[in-house]
Amino acid sequence: MSGAPGSGESWHAMRVRPSGDPAPVIAALFAAGSQGVQEIGDAVVTHFPPDADVERVRAGVARADPGADVEVRRAVVPDWTEAWKGQVGAHALGALTIVPPWLAERCDPARTIVIDPGMAFGTGEHATTRGVVRLMQRVVRAGDVVADVGAGSAVLAIAAAKLGAARVAAIEIDPEAIGNAEENVARNGVSGRVTVIQGDAASLLPLVAPVRVVLANIISSLITELLPVIERALADDGRAILSGVLAAEREQMLVVLGSRGWCVVEEDAEDVWWSASIARA
Repeated sequence: MSGAPGSGESWHAMRVRPSGDPAPVIAALFAAGSQGVQEIGDAVVTHFPPDADVERVRAGVARADPGADVEVRRAVVPDWTEAWKGQVGAHALGALTIVPPWLAERCDPARTIVIDPGMAFGTGEHATTRGVVRLMQRVVRAGDVVADVGAGSAVLAIAAAKLGAARVAAIEIDPEAIGNAEENVARNGVSGRVTVIQGDAASLLPLVAPVRVVLANIISSLITELLPVIERALADDGRAILSGVLAAEREQMLVVLGSRGWCVVEEDAEDVWWSASIARA
């Protein structure tokens, strides 16, 4: 997901009061393009860019929770850069640490992923990113070929290279995220091993196969659609790491995985999010 508040822009501030479990509303907001949500009291709060189709977002929320109350207002973002700098910190995740450029000076480059949060989803601030990074440290091996679908900022592709992967395809459908991803790859010194590719994962994943590891930090419905493509793309001993799945969706996802011949090797949970390392049974 891409796009970030620019200084002085008038964005749509959306406050949703779910009628019950907030998980379906959160899932609907992310599916509509939200880059992050915050639960404040009984409400879920998020922002959408000036050109967002607010009525489409409302409709998605209504389908997920017909009883939800949705309030939208305009909010001017005064100074995105300074506000973001105050919110983005360093995240130590096992052998790797994700940091923004302004905190990277004293870090060991071999163990550090430097991500500019200015353009694309994936800074280490989101629990789904952290879940994949924790899991992949017990999956990615030296010399592996890896595909990262829905790469965003390329943070996970860079992490795979830092863990020893020989070749990584960072696949991202959003053209606005590509420049930021390429800059992050160059900034981290892994341009020789990570290739950013714009396009649809369902079409591109077969072209980079076979791969030993597929990383998929995307929404659960897209994961379900891509499972057959992921299976065909994996080498015989291949593994996939899935994230972007709400904890409330875990049982449903386990049923889907089991029905399609997958087993869960390891799980990770943080906040309302569930991540898993899976293999073919």
